Amino acid sequence: MRKSFKIVALVLLSLAIVFLAFAYVTFPPVMSGMAAKTMCSCVYVTGRTPESVKERELQVFPGLASATFDINDSDSTVTAKIFWKTSKAIFRKGMGCTLLATLSEEEVRDQQILLPGPPPGQDTLDWPLGNIVTNSAAAGVNYEAIELAIKDAFLARDPKKPIFTHAVLVVYDGQIIGEKYAPGFDHHSLLMGWSMTKSITNGLIGVLVGEGRLKVDAPVPIAEWQNDDRKNITLNNLLQASSGLSWSESYFNPVSDFHNMFIRSDDKAAYAISRKLKHKPGEFFQYSSGTTNILSSIIRQTVGDDQYYRFPYEKLFYKIGMNNTLMEPDASGTFVASSYSYATARDWARFGLLYLNDGLCHGERILPQGWVAYSKTPANAAEKGQYGAQWWLNAGAKNNPADRKYPTLPQDAFWADGFEEQYVMVIPSRKLVIVRLGVSHFGSHFEELASKIIKSVPE
Repeated sequence: MRKSFKIVALVLLSLAIVFLAFAYVTFPPVMSGMAAKTMCSCVYVTGRTPESVKERELQVFPGLASATFDINDSDSTVTAKIFWKTSKAIFRKGMGCTLLATLSEEEVRDQQILLPGPPPGQDTLDWPLGNIVTNSAAAGVNYEAIELAIKDAFLARDPKKPIFTHAVLVVYDGQIIGEKYAPGFDHHSLLMGWSMTKSITNGLIGVLVGEGRLKVDAPVPIAEWQNDDRKNITLNNLLQASSGLSWSESYFNPVSDFHNMFIRSDDKAAYAISRKLKHKPGEFFQYSSGTTNILSSIIRQTVGDDQYYRFPYEKLFYKIGMNNTLMEPDASGTFVASSYSYATARDWARFGLLYLNDGLCHGERILPQGWVAYSKTPANAAEKGQYGAQWWLNAGAKNNPADRKYPTLPQDAFWADGFEEQYVMVIPSRKLVIVRLGVSHFGSHFEELASKIIKSVPE
């Protein structure tokens, strides 16, 4: 009996040693990389203080806030060290921050990138193209209820679970009917979108489809795929997260595809492109940041490097008044279209308004006819009707529409969704766009907020 106990104890000890060794080797690169990139973007892109970033963004994973930081204003870099690993992110004006993996800082800074400037005078124009918001009351709106609902969205239910809402903005029938910011933030503050960037990517692809430069049902032009079954993957498969590529979107596994791409790869699209086919294209739903970065690479290939960096701004953002929006590239120069975008709350609302208005802005068609309808059509592989083309849906299961993400919200709701509770929700049946931005590791009660707002506007 005693001998058996010793054997079991020895096995458990061996497993513990193996696990600790694995953790010691694999976690520090992920943690230091995340810490450096997050601190860099929050400080140099959004103008936050390092203290507030440690208090909020860096609490998402244990140990991130304990990193040792060197924030160098002379060359706009952030270095983070956790245990044995040091990671560095660099800031470039107009391009935001880029995490370095294998390329040197000099190689990345030597990239020739030309960006257009935003149209002038936005503060002198009326909403939505401008920032002048009239106070005229919309008929049938319960403004008091809206104000209370928004106020409640900033309050934590449990002091041990802070909610850190940074902004809430509500648009009804094209008019801002509610807007509130946390102390230190206002309508000029750039706020992280995380995976809401995927929905922006939908818009950029839509522009190219409208120009006849891409076709939704055509196989994508990826050279590395032409000698195997991946050559059958279509643009639609990528947009609907149904490519069939092997992928692990795990944020807590240090060797997942997600972290291998985000932390260990300078060229994120190239990493995703290298994945093998696991399922027949179109038959298996797998939410994947990798496929969105493949889409970003396809955009770059389609428009060419001379126009690539101007393309999002000239063809989408500036046309609809998103004059304070920024997308960040990786070290290879390709936009990290899955995750890295920043915009003001009003810019995020403008983006939602474009989709509420079927791709039109002030009478100009930005997205092609039928693109929004396509975008909010459930993917065949999404069994609960939860995903369209880089947009989340509330459609519900085919045979049971009540089986959906937000049962208390209308079935026609669709939304851009980002890590830590970022939302741009569009509800066509109620003429609503609801924006919620913040850093909420424990949930933000968004469904409750949206439900209260819906009850406060005319049916």
